[in-house]
Amino acid sequence: MTHVQRSVQRAGERFRGGDPEAGIETWHAFSFSGFYDPDNVRFGPLAACNEERLAAGAGFAEHPHRDVEIVTWVVEGELTHEDSTGHTEIVRPGDVQRLSAGAGVHHTERNEGGAPLRFVQMWLTPSEYGGEPSYEVVRGVADDASYVLPGAEAVLHVRRLRAGERGSLPGAPWVYVHVVRGDVRVDGDVLRPGDAARLLDASAVEVEALGADAELLAWEMHAEPHFG
Repeated sequence: MTHVQRSVQRAGERFRGGDPEAGIETWHAFSFSGFYDPDNVRFGPLAACNEERLAAGAGFAEHPHRDVEIVTWVVEGELTHEDSTGHTEIVRPGDVQRLSAGAGVHHTERNEGGAPLRFVQMWLTPSEYGGEPSYEVVRGVADDASYVLPGAEAVLHVRRLRAGERGSLPGAPWVYVHVVRGDVRVDGDVLRPGDAARLLDASAVEVEALGADAELLAWEMHAEPHFG
């Protein structure tokens, strides 16, 4: 197993954003909104990995997107999604939500439940710009599942590991691993919830749950970012 380069970003190194007074807390892994770091703009086609926490009743008002693939993983609570193409869905833990913005779409995201909502949202640059927006929810993703992102040369791998269990992830030019729950050894580095590993030119990636059950999200990415 050989890697040209790898780095670890700890949860505490993320930029904190959002609007806490409105019940929105956000931790950004990359440059986003009012935070800009020229050395941390993207990793391959992955341009955002935001950890969001919404209090009951809080949410993001209607806002536009274009030319981006948005993938959302709910950790706890329920996310209510509405968009300008007519989709209204409630996304729950274990579901993968994809919004392909295409040439333009508007949407809202809210916590209309009575419990706190926590989710991870990831933005990727599409392989081609323009086109009609599209939307999909895959319900009840399995413990060792893979989701192929139609609009980009990328695959999202979901791994849930029992304490002490080992597994592996496919190699790729870019591999991004985000720990949702538990402590995980990723290619030799110990990662805790909110930590992420970035690996370049990985031939394979070994993962192991340490001490308790764990859950992680991993992107296998094969294409250079496309800018129109």
